[in-house]
Amino acid sequence: MPKPKTRKLKVFQAAFGFNDSVIAVPSQAAALRAWGSHQNLFAQGFAKPATDEAAINAALAHPETPLFRAVGSNDPFELKARSLPKVPDTPKSKKKPPAKTQKEKEEPPPDRNGLDAAEARLKQLNDARAAEEAEFSRRFDELHREQDAARQSFLKALKQAEAALLKARTAYRGAGGRD
Repeated sequence: MPKPKTRKLKVFQAAFGFNDSVIAVPSQAAALRAWGSHQNLFAQGFAKPATDEAAINAALAHPETPLFRAVGSNDPFELKARSLPKVPDTPKSKKKPPAKTQKEKEEPPPDRNGLDAAEARLKQLNDARAAEEAEFSRRFDELHREQDAARQSFLKALKQAEAALLKARTAYRGAGGRD
């Protein structure tokens, strides 16, 4: 009986978020399918053939199965990453804020009297203008009321004058007059 033909496996690696991954598969397309990627990570430079012997041996021990470890760690590749990558401690700052000079300590705050006086004058001008505008508005409203009253009086007088004209014209025509 002939022995089934086995395909040669290649090992590829890629980084996904906080994890490095390796996989042993026959082709780059098979690696992308196993990683669940719909983009060509190899063309974009996010995936490449593996070169680390320990990673290659781990992937070949579990063909067509993605193995993971924390990015930047030397942990062995496993089915699940054990930990997050280790972040180096930030160095403690040894610098102290500069001390104030004797001049800065003794110097009094600047005099604010001129600024306060200018702000008060500006407020006074704004208040006076607001009062002036209120008076103009009041007088304007009063003029509108007078205008409306004059208009109503005129319309009433006009109506009476037109009625008188109509009455006079009718009487004139009734007496035989012609326009």
